[in-house]
Amino acid sequence: MDQLAAAVLLPGFHGTTAPDWLLRRVADGLGGVVLFGRNVVDDAQVTALCGELRAARPDVVIGIDEEGGDVTRLDAGRGSEVPGNHALGAADDVDLTRSVAASIGSRLAKCGISLNLAPSADLVLTLDDPIIGVRAFGSDPALAARHVAAWVEGLQAVGVAACAKHFPGHGASTEDSHEQLPVLPRTEEQLRAVELVPFQAAVNAGVRSIMTGHLVVPEWGSAPVTLNKHAIDLLRTELGFTGAVITDGLDMKAVGGDLAQGAVRALAAGVDAMCLGGIALDDEDLRHLVDSIVAAVKSGDLSEERLTQAAARALALGVPPSTVDAHDAGIGLTAARRALESRGRIDVGTDPLVVDLVVDPSIAVGDVPWGLGPHLTEVLPGTTVIATGDVTAAEVAKAAGRRTIVVVTRDAHRHTTARQLVTGLAELDLDVVHVETGVPGPDLGSAARIDTHGSSRVSLRAAAELILKGTT
Repeated sequence: MDQLAAAVLLPGFHGTTAPDWLLRRVADGLGGVVLFGRNVVDDAQVTALCGELRAARPDVVIGIDEEGGDVTRLDAGRGSEVPGNHALGAADDVDLTRSVAASIGSRLAKCGISLNLAPSADLVLTLDDPIIGVRAFGSDPALAARHVAAWVEGLQAVGVAACAKHFPGHGASTEDSHEQLPVLPRTEEQLRAVELVPFQAAVNAGVRSIMTGHLVVPEWGSAPVTLNKHAIDLLRTELGFTGAVITDGLDMKAVGGDLAQGAVRALAAGVDAMCLGGIALDDEDLRHLVDSIVAAVKSGDLSEERLTQAAARALALGVPPSTVDAHDAGIGLTAARRALESRGRIDVGTDPLVVDLVVDPSIAVGDVPWGLGPHLTEVLPGTTVIATGDVTAAEVAKAAGRRTIVVVTRDAHRHTTARQLVTGLAELDLDVVHVETGVPGPDLGSAARIDTHGSSRVSLRAAAELILKGTT
């Protein structure tokens, strides 16, 4: 019973090597682990870490959030080598999407990672959404569906399990489930017609896992989907999904933060694997979780049959990945270039002033390098850069003098300071190029504009190239 309880757990941990206690747990049947930026130095180190874990048990599940674009773990120190979903949706070439996913998967497989908690199958349904944004392929269900399917196919072709998330779709929420429990302003009929379309495409493409969102659908009751049997039954029966259902992080505030209680309730609702990676756990924490799940079986709150089923589905995600070499180091920049959209005359001269308007990243994105300044400075050495979160139009105008101003924003539509800066500079009749790295919002009156559809390293590099081309 202890082994069954351990098999459904996917904890996170501290360090870039596997602690002895974790190796013992893996050898004794722990389902697996989820890696985060705190566990990563580079690919060689991750390969060594995965080797330690697989030496303890060859079929251990090793998962990671490598969405590409804004959400990256392997490239957390420098920014992703591939653009994210919104950029791929803007390019709208399913073969390109499939190849990008295969390139990510090949890199993960070479490291020894068996499960990628991607792609996001959410939609952009409100510009006020604080957590999905450019992680989605777009707002059109049909477009998102074909790219979700292509992403799943590309990743799984190299032996890495995909995970479509966050069922039934987080894109209509104006709240971040890391911080609070969102109630979706959607009926079941609306969900069927819109949000569930990309998830059905993922199922049809053979996706091996699906992640639940900590989201309340009023017609399904007051419990979030992660703890909601009706929701999981719908995923199984109506969408026909037979793989592993994985929770979003059980440490997130939307489900209360009590890991043991959340794990038992999720298992009873029909979920198979517990993602516990957001916070780093230790041996004592895992002992408590295992004991709590076993106690739930003994008390009758959770059936042994349900736990056995969940353990089997969870452990199936530990099949070691293949060694197909589909990694293409150049495909990311190619995709990022194709995703760019621009208007107006882009000629910044030889000495532009770049204002990288810094805002706090979402919890999902984390502290990944952001900003156009370093990239434009490299291709246009006369560039001056101001990186700040608080500056007025008057201050920028004074610093710029007669130079062209390049203002770089991240979801300007959600940040008053960003909107005021761009519109204020435009009202001063200054030469302003607005580079938006988030979901494109309303035009703010700049003389020219570039939408990158994401903040990946290659997306910012592609924008710098476009500016240089327009200038020279």
